[in-house]
Amino acid sequence: MNTKHSKIKNDIGILICGHGSRNKLAIEEFKLLTKFIQKRFSSYIVEYGFLEFSKPSLIDGLEKLKSKSIKRVIAIPAMLFAAGHVKNDIPSVLMSFAKKNDIEINYGRELGINNLMINAACERVKEVFYNNRNLVPSESVLVVVGRGSSDPDANSNVAKITRMIVEGVGLGWGETV
Repeated sequence: MNTKHSKIKNDIGILICGHGSRNKLAIEEFKLLTKFIQKRFSSYIVEYGFLEFSKPSLIDGLEKLKSKSIKRVIAIPAMLFAAGHVKNDIPSVLMSFAKKNDIEINYGRELGINNLMINAACERVKEVFYNNRNLVPSESVLVVVGRGSSDPDANSNVAKITRMIVEGVGLGWGETV
C-alpha cells in the first residue's frame, strides 16, 4: 500500500487541543506547532482544534480523525496550566464526542511546570543582564505578569514560576501580578 498514511500506526490519532485566539498570528503559530508535532510523530495522524474564538473547532478536528477511520484518539491540551478549560471544558467536549461516535479518547496533561520551561525562562532573564551590564541581578526585581484565572491552582503555578526564576537567576526579588 503506497498511500500518504501507509506507515500510520493502527487506528490511533492525535488531537492537539488549543484555546483559540482572535489573533491571526497566534493561530498561525499554533498551526506550525501542529505541523512540527506531525513531523515528529509521523506514524500518527495529527489534527488540531480550538475550544473558542478560532476554527477548526475541537469537534472539527475530531471529525477529521473520525473520517480517517481513527478509533482511538490521544487528546493533548496545548495549554500551560490546568484551569477551567483544561479541567472541565475540553474534557466535556471530548467525552460527549466519544460517546456519540464510539471512539476512545485518552486525555493528556497540560504542559505544566517543568525544568525545560524554567531553564528557558531563566536563560531569557539572564540575557537581560548580559545585554545590560550595568544591571545587577541581586539588586533587581522580576515582575511576572500572568493572565489570571478563576482557578487557584493555575494562579499559584504562575507564582511558583516567578519564585523558581528568582532563585534560579539569583535575583533580589520577584512579584507575580
